Amino acid sequence: MPNVTIQQGPRDVEAKRDLVRRITDAFVDAYQIPADTVFVWFQDTPADSWGVGGVLRADK
Repeated sequence: MPNVTIQQGPRDVEAKRDLVRRITDAFVDAYQIPADTVFVWFQDTPADSWGVGGVLRADK
């Protein structure tokens, strides 16, 4: 059973639905497994809790 964890800044629920479907489809196609065995976890992190290039994302 594949477990996929996505760490990201906040995204809207429609974007997450689409991504979960696409990731699940990819595993089903590649591994020939049932869709209900693919788990996708989102770890949404607020923009003031991570940075890129020395700058908090909240400051961009």
